[in-house]
Amino acid sequence: MGSVFGKLFCISTFGESHGGGVGVVVDGCPPRLPISTEELQRDLDRRKPGQSVLTTPRNETDSVEILSGVFEGLTLGTPIAMLVRNQDARASAYEPMKDIYRPSHADYTTEAKYGIRNWQGGGRASARETIGRVAAGALARKLLRTLANIEVLGWVQSVQDLVGTIDPGAVTLEQVEASPTRCPDPAAAERMFQRIDEARRNQDSLGGVVQCIARRVPPGLGEPVFDKLEADLARAMLSLPASKGFEIGSGFAGTLLSGATHNDPFVPGPQGLPRTRTNHSGGIQGGISNGEDIVIRVAFKPTATISLPQDTVDRNNQTVTLRAQGRHDPCVLPRAVPIVEAMMCLVLVDHLLRQRGQDVLAR
Repeated sequence: MGSVFGKLFCISTFGESHGGGVGVVVDGCPPRLPISTEELQRDLDRRKPGQSVLTTPRNETDSVEILSGVFEGLTLGTPIAMLVRNQDARASAYEPMKDIYRPSHADYTTEAKYGIRNWQGGGRASARETIGRVAAGALARKLLRTLANIEVLGWVQSVQDLVGTIDPGAVTLEQVEASPTRCPDPAAAERMFQRIDEARRNQDSLGGVVQCIARRVPPGLGEPVFDKLEADLARAMLSLPASKGFEIGSGFAGTLLSGATHNDPFVPGPQGLPRTRTNHSGGIQGGISNGEDIVIRVAFKPTATISLPQDTVDRNNQTVTLRAQGRHDPCVLPRAVPIVEAMMCLVLVDHLLRQRGQDVLAR
C-alpha cells in the first residue's frame, strides 16, 4: 500500500480507524532536535474529534506516545515511532453495513483492488489515518522553525458558497482558533457555523476550501521536472481524505488574466535578494521557491457519510437502501486545517533537507 511519503524526511503511517491504534514512523529526522510530546500534542489536539458541535462526537483524547527515536528530549537521528491508541472505537456500529457499498466511500474500490477490506469504519481510507501525518507534521514544523524560521498556517477559506474575506499575509493563529470553524473572518465564521450546524441537524454534510500559507520560505527549494515543489505539494494535498482539488497562487482564476497582468515583476529586496511586487505565482516559479509566501488552497468534498437514506448496492449487486450509522463530521473543513498544515510542513522540510544536502560545498 502507498503508506510512505517523502525522500529524506520519510514517513510511514499505520493503523485502521477501529483497530488498536494509529501512528507513524519518521525516518530521516536529524539528531539533537529538541522535541516533546507536548509540542506534538498541540497539533493533534487541533485535529482530534469532539471539539465542538461541528465535529464528530467520537470521544478520543488522541494522546501521542513516542516509542523510539527520542532520548532525554532530543531526537537521536534514528527512526521515530509515534502511536495514538484508539479508545472509543465502536466497530459493531458498522456490522449492518459490512456487505453494503457506501456511496462515495472506498468500500467498493478497496475490495476491487485487494479482494478484502476492513469494514469496521473506513479502515486505511478513514481520516483517522491522518493522525500519523499530523504527529509527523508537528515534528517537521519544529524542524522548519529551527532550521529556517519557516511558519506554516492554514484556515478555512470557504464553506459551500460562504467565503471569508481575509488577507493571507496578515492571518494569525489566534484569529484562526477564535472560531470553531477555523475561519479568521469573524462575520463569515458565524455564517459558516450556522450553515454547518444546519447541515448537521438535517443529517447532511458540506464541503469547502482550506487555504494555507508558508511564510519565510527561502528561495531554492524544489527541483525541476518531476520533483517541482508545487507538484509535491499537490500530491501531498490530494492524498488527503475527501480532497478533490488543489490550487497554488492565482490557481484557476489566473486563466482569466493576461500575461501582462499575471506576471510577477521583480524588484530589489532586502539582503541583496530580489522580491516580486505581486505573488500570482504563489511563491513558486519553475517548480522552485522564489522567497515569497507559498499560498495554496485545497478543496474538500462534503463528508461522504450522511444519515439520510441513500440508494446503493450490496456485495451481491442487489439494490438496497442505506441508512448510514457512525459518528462523523458534518463538514471536514475545521479539522482538516491542521492536516493540510502537516502535509505542507512535511513537503517543505523534505525539500529543505534536500537543498541543504545539495549546498554542502557552498557551505
